[in-house]
Amino acid sequence: MFGGAQPILVLSQNTKRESGRKVQLENINAGKAIADVIRTCLGPQAMLKMLMDPMGGIVMTNDGNAILREITVQHPAAKSMIEIARTQDEEVGDGTTSVIVLAGEMLAVAEPFLAQQWHPTQIIRAYREALEDIIKLLQNDLSVPIDRSDKKKMAEVVKACVGTKFIGRWSELAVKIALDAVETVTLSEHGRTEVDIKRYAKVEKIPGGSIDESYVLRGIMVNKDVTHPKMRRYIKNPRIVLLDCPLEYKKGESQTNVEIVGEQDFTRMLQIEEEHVEKICADIIAIKPDVVFTEKGVSDLAQHFLLKAGITAIRRLRKTDNLRIARACGATIVNRTEELTEKDVGTGAGLFEIKKIGDEYFTFITECKDPKACTILLRGASKDILSETERNLQDALHVARNLVLEPRLVPGGGAIEMALSQALTKKQVKGPYSAVAQALEIIPRTLAQNCGANTIRTLTALRAKHASHSGDAGVCTWGIDGESGEIVDMHVRGVWEPLSVKMQVYKTAVETAILLLRIDDIVSGSKKKGEQGIPTPSQAAAGME
Repeated sequence: MFGGAQPILVLSQNTKRESGRKVQLENINAGKAIADVIRTCLGPQAMLKMLMDPMGGIVMTNDGNAILREITVQHPAAKSMIEIARTQDEEVGDGTTSVIVLAGEMLAVAEPFLAQQWHPTQIIRAYREALEDIIKLLQNDLSVPIDRSDKKKMAEVVKACVGTKFIGRWSELAVKIALDAVETVTLSEHGRTEVDIKRYAKVEKIPGGSIDESYVLRGIMVNKDVTHPKMRRYIKNPRIVLLDCPLEYKKGESQTNVEIVGEQDFTRMLQIEEEHVEKICADIIAIKPDVVFTEKGVSDLAQHFLLKAGITAIRRLRKTDNLRIARACGATIVNRTEELTEKDVGTGAGLFEIKKIGDEYFTFITECKDPKACTILLRGASKDILSETERNLQDALHVARNLVLEPRLVPGGGAIEMALSQALTKKQVKGPYSAVAQALEIIPRTLAQNCGANTIRTLTALRAKHASHSGDAGVCTWGIDGESGEIVDMHVRGVWEPLSVKMQVYKTAVETAILLLRIDDIVSGSKKKGEQGIPTPSQAAAGME
């Protein structure tokens, strides 16, 4: 009896291995499917995707992250592929398309090894080793340092990033905007450089006009008008006070009961309210500001007192806008009017004015002495164009920021991928290690495909160029021109990319491939009624008996 039971055990192990392989192949196919959707969005000749969101809105873009955000997928492996584009976007802001294409290819090259009965952990080990070698090569031999003060070189790098996007036609303008904005918000103190573009470089989109009219304001713009029509709308060298408390009487919370016996009680209540508002306004008027911004409301009575004192008030400001104004004009945001002092007043702005653009009124605080915050004013024909321009500009801003934080470059146009591929091949390690080298070639191959060149001929020629390059002369900068599909020297073309973007692409792509190869079973967490765990009512009744 015991002897008969053994073969069943062996059989079940084999079945387990087969099911594991099946799941791995499914994951690989899911990864490849996502990569195929994105592949045409790489390079200067990239196609756009038109997406409809559930609300019926339309998004037109070739930004990998924006596309994947709108796609709904069921397969868990495909979901983790979408997640990596988001990570890439948050971490370095560029390279979202490359990371998906590369991760898909890393998975695809693992497929033959699984078919040859290689164990996933062997493939994973080789991938890890290849990734370590890639990082070493990038940090030492294959990247070149850049001088942050060399504006021309910095502009070249940002231009290479913008060139593949919709905004490419206005690349000069976009590069200037990105570099200006990053330079404005860069804060160096205690030997540390901080560049927070998310919080302090706000993009304001105003439909109308053309993209050429976009510019960086050395100051802040908010979509607000004054609270009272008679308040001043143009003030030179304003004294600015920022509050985040309401300039109105604090109403009682819920369940507040007030007993009014006679008319005098009611009059007294109104009097208390007036006295409270008058006291608040007196605190503000005492330090003689010209403009008061508050995040909360301003009552009519407060407007009256402030208007009499010649103070302009703007209410219901966003917290983020208030922080930006504080940084631009040197004011401190105050929570209680009693605590206002002279040093809380912002005097760093040169001009406060309110302009009407289109149908709306906008408040401008400009000509700041040393603004560490700025607003990027975008104009464009329609909302769709503005949204796409903003996405492209965010990429350009991130690239400029990465250069300030880590000033090292690698050649673009697929040159660095080909150089890495050759360097890994030289090690002559057979198996999945060499497959990583082969997978890296997907970037130049896709660039060639997207501009309609003869892929095989182009790649063979590029491989030959890199193979003949001697290792002593630094990095080989020959790559593929994304416009024409010809092989050109990227150094001459001036197409460079920040090292931090590329490092993140390789790390994320390889780690994702490793993660998905590790999975040998997908188990659903939710059980249907009647399955193990949740008894049907009849089963429950039988159990009770």
